[in-house]
Amino acid sequence: MFSGLSNFFKKILPKKLFYRALLIVAVPVITLQLIVTIVFFDSLWIKTNKGMTRSLVNEISAFVEAYQNKEGDKQEITNLFSLFLDLNIELKQNEKLKEQIKERWFSPIDRTLRRELKSQFSPKIFWFNTTNYKELVDLRIKYQDGYFRFLVPKDRVTSSSARIFALWITVPAIIMVVISLIFLKNQTRPITNLARAAERFGKGEEIEEFKPSGALEIRQAGHEFDKMRKRIERHLNQRTEMLSGISHDLRTPLTRMKLQLAFIEDKKAVNKLTEDIDEMEKMLNEYLQFTSSSYVEKDGMFDLSQLISEVIEKYNNKNISYNLIPRIYFNGRKNLINRCLNNLIENALKYANKVEISLNKKNTNLFIIIDDDGPGISKNEYENVFKPFYKIDKGRADSKSSVGLGLSISSDIIKSHGGNIMLEKSKMKGLRVKIFLPV
Repeated sequence: MFSGLSNFFKKILPKKLFYRALLIVAVPVITLQLIVTIVFFDSLWIKTNKGMTRSLVNEISAFVEAYQNKEGDKQEITNLFSLFLDLNIELKQNEKLKEQIKERWFSPIDRTLRRELKSQFSPKIFWFNTTNYKELVDLRIKYQDGYFRFLVPKDRVTSSSARIFALWITVPAIIMVVISLIFLKNQTRPITNLARAAERFGKGEEIEEFKPSGALEIRQAGHEFDKMRKRIERHLNQRTEMLSGISHDLRTPLTRMKLQLAFIEDKKAVNKLTEDIDEMEKMLNEYLQFTSSSYVEKDGMFDLSQLISEVIEKYNNKNISYNLIPRIYFNGRKNLINRCLNNLIENALKYANKVEISLNKKNTNLFIIIDDDGPGISKNEYENVFKPFYKIDKGRADSKSSVGLGLSISSDIIKSHGGNIMLEKSKMKGLRVKIFLPV
């Protein structure tokens, strides 16, 4: 039961911190305002209006009783009630009362006035309207062949303090909510900036000096993130420098080995050693490329459809077909995306005869799909092939032409752009490479 309620509230509550904090501030204020308003209207405004209306109805009832007294001067009685009780009284003879108007259930004045009139008069002998005049209530009481018409100021049946109270209770609440919005926006902005900086750093973008701001806890999280960022950058720089040194050190002995092979007369041994040296050089070059695949390149807006078309045209291969949506712009590192596409297309052409490439856009997501009619790979190997230097078949003839870094580099590039890459069974019964990129 409680888990069901918890899931229900999770669904209806806003997901962003700003709106959740706004609810924490606004809901108690609004609830308090409603409670105070209900208590005020019940204990003060309604009861006060009820007493004022009852007093008015009693005065009208007293006037009717005094007017029916044969011994009294009717005109004098009318003048006295009009002068001292602020009643505008007019006798309409030989006229009938109008039919009762439609009840306005939402009007407290109408409800209270009808209730008090029913306590003194029969429903068939009175009629009133509170909307004909802006400041007056038109009230009529049947008398003989006609009726008395009373024009009563509305302040006789309602208290003006209600409007003042409503104004004082709503305006400050609105002002407080607006002030809360401003303060909440200032408090959530540092969190948004921190999340944006973390996202950019996760994509491999260069981040300028990050300055934490906001509350103490947020500043502390910002400082820790900045420390972590600097440690990672220092580690990457050290790794790059170390690999540069290793590459320099390894190239020198490999060059000496090539020179020494020139003096060996056994051609078979020379050919085998040359193949091993070439494989070592290629492995070294691809490894250096893999480690530098996240090199700093500023993001830029470019036409992804055009880039894919240019990559395909370079192969000049009739077995490559494509279906691309034109003018799809993407903000990223163009050179890295270009390198990723080349790796995937070369890998497809290596094992398949026909390759199909498509580019689609759905909502704010881009999908690049590369299908081939090759032998494919087992589902158990879908995750393994993205590992560096991993080869499915170590004894294949083409194993020397690759060191198993193409898919690793491609995966690293796509993930550095906040996307994902996965393998599936192709509609051409081969392998499908599916790339997802957020716009």
